[in-house]
Amino acid sequence: MIEVRNIHKAFGEKTVLNGIDLSADAGQAVTLIGPSGTGKTTLLRCINLLDAPAEGSIEIDGVKVTATDVNKKNALALRRKTAMVFQQYNLFRNQTVLQNVIQPQVLVKKTDKKLAEQRAFTFLEQVGVQDLAKAYPSQLSGGQQQRVSIARALALDPKVILFDEPTSALDPELSREVLNSIRKVKEAGIAIILATHEMQFAEEISDEVIFMENGQIVESGSSHEIFHQAQSERTKAFLSNYSTHQQQVSAQITNINQYKAV
Repeated sequence: MIEVRNIHKAFGEKTVLNGIDLSADAGQAVTLIGPSGTGKTTLLRCINLLDAPAEGSIEIDGVKVTATDVNKKNALALRRKTAMVFQQYNLFRNQTVLQNVIQPQVLVKKTDKKLAEQRAFTFLEQVGVQDLAKAYPSQLSGGQQQRVSIARALALDPKVILFDEPTSALDPELSREVLNSIRKVKEAGIAIILATHEMQFAEEISDEVIFMENGQIVESGSSHEIFHQAQSERTKAFLSNYSTHQQQVSAQITNINQYKAV
């Protein structure tokens, strides 16, 4: 479904990615974890050719592009196989929720507007925000906006969806809403490449976890292997920091639920 091979990328003299490989089949999730600034976002942008890699190749559903032959035609063909959900929701502020999901279908896929509207309602329902179809982004919470972004991505019928820290700006309760929507994406049979600091969710959803640092893969393996049988001391140290953080997050969620029950 998706194969990324030997991706290199530098900005000036700074090497950001140094020989990255990954692959995923339909309905699988590959999660990128690691310190901030280690190249996770750049890797996602290279996969979608928003940033052109200096070396390597990307193949998605039979469309293959190498760093040496990127052009407008094959870049467009590859992008049509993908969708990307960013940290910031990137919704059109002057359009309703429904219009935000209709427009990409009409512009990118040349879908008939009436059919696009029907499909938009389907995808909004899938992520649980169908009742907000007539609302504008400014009227939504961050979690709701991010779920609209996911519906918009689904409407493009991608083979792969790239998620770049989709819950980074959200509190624990809203994060859970978005993460549940991502889980539904996987259940729909779409391949996922996810960069996240949500370690508990990464453990739950991932078929493969890749720990990156300084633009390189330090260690990769199944969710169980990375979270419970990590071989690298650096991976162990990184995850130990997050075990403490996760305890704090769990306590926050408990407090929220107790507040709601009052």
